[in-house]
Amino acid sequence: MEWMLALLIFIISYIFIISEKLNRALVACLGGILMLFAGVLDLNSAFLNHIDWHTIVLLLSMMILVSITSQSGFFEYIAITLAKMVKGRPIPLLVVVSTLTAVGSAFLNNVTTVLLLVPIVLTLTNLLRVSAIPYLLSVILASNIGGTATLIGDPPNLMIGQAVDHLTFNDFLIHLGPIVVVIYVTIMFGVCALYRNQLHVSSVYQEELMVIDPKKYLGDKGLLFKSVTVLTLTTVGFVAQPLLEVELTSVAMAGALLLMLLTHEDKQTEEVFQAVEWVTLFFFVGLFMLVGGLKEVGIIDEIAKSIIHYTDGDLPKTSLLILWASGILSGFVDNIPFVAAMIPVILEFQEYGMSNLDPLWWALALGACLGGNATLIGASSNVIVAGLAMKAKQPFTYMDFLKVGAPTAIVSFVISSFYIYFRYLIFFQ
Repeated sequence: MEWMLALLIFIISYIFIISEKLNRALVACLGGILMLFAGVLDLNSAFLNHIDWHTIVLLLSMMILVSITSQSGFFEYIAITLAKMVKGRPIPLLVVVSTLTAVGSAFLNNVTTVLLLVPIVLTLTNLLRVSAIPYLLSVILASNIGGTATLIGDPPNLMIGQAVDHLTFNDFLIHLGPIVVVIYVTIMFGVCALYRNQLHVSSVYQEELMVIDPKKYLGDKGLLFKSVTVLTLTTVGFVAQPLLEVELTSVAMAGALLLMLLTHEDKQTEEVFQAVEWVTLFFFVGLFMLVGGLKEVGIIDEIAKSIIHYTDGDLPKTSLLILWASGILSGFVDNIPFVAAMIPVILEFQEYGMSNLDPLWWALALGACLGGNATLIGASSNVIVAGLAMKAKQPFTYMDFLKVGAPTAIVSFVISSFYIYFRYLIFFQ
């Protein structure tokens, strides 16, 4: 009976989130509270086991870094420089911004990358008097695709890398990098075709752009130097994290606190915290509790075990089913709990005589990461971009994203299926 109650709370909350009749953070948090009152979760379990505080604090730290840095005019400078490189043409600009997002998501992580790039996108589109929505949607798609390529790009990859000792940073890059490039190029062709007749920039605005000196947007040089230096050091810390053996969250916290200390005379601490996207953070807290309720009553575990039972231990069938199942489910629930449930199940396959589990790991990574593009709540970066867009008065709805994200996810799964089969599974037939 408890599992039915948990599922009912989740479904009703999800319906309200999709409808957007109420603020999604309020809905998610209310759903989480209902899980507590229904006895599905207790407060200690929710706070200690299900809410991913690493993600929450990482987001908070990066929001602080980006907020302070944005006051220096640095993002405006980058935005105008990029726009002038492509002479203000909207489609080439879309490709440049998306490619930067994909590369950044691979080597930083997709959450950090969108927090850095969305302010640039909003500045550019405001200058060119063009809708920001196609650019923001493209940033989301590129962040999830690019983050799939490396060990540190997306949380599911990091979890798999920590669980499987022999998989290194280079293994992820070698095995997932090639297919990510193929998927990215394919999706970008589709995105450019979709928006080529919708994005138009007046020649007047293009001419105005070309005469702008980006340096005039740079503000206080002291603030600029401090913020860019700390932001660069934090970024280097992310890249060097495997060598430093320090959590990404710790690196981000150190950067945020250091920058706040260095700039406390320029920016009051109260001002900095006012600029934080608290609605987005509370949405994540509620979402973690909702999904935690499903996990607590065993629904996610049962889904994972059913996949394994259905395939009867056949490696090709298991790999492809894991790819599609993890992809589809990751579009509707956060991929972190699902991956956490799947890792021990896949490890148990060794007891059934399956010696080479690598195809299963790559299938799980591709499905969980690429599935984030299916819906607006499928990945952390999606929710963050939606929150920033709403604050900038360039909002897009759940259905707006679904129209682009769902086809992107399906195409990605199809390409990944061929890749997994012909690279790893064809010899098992």
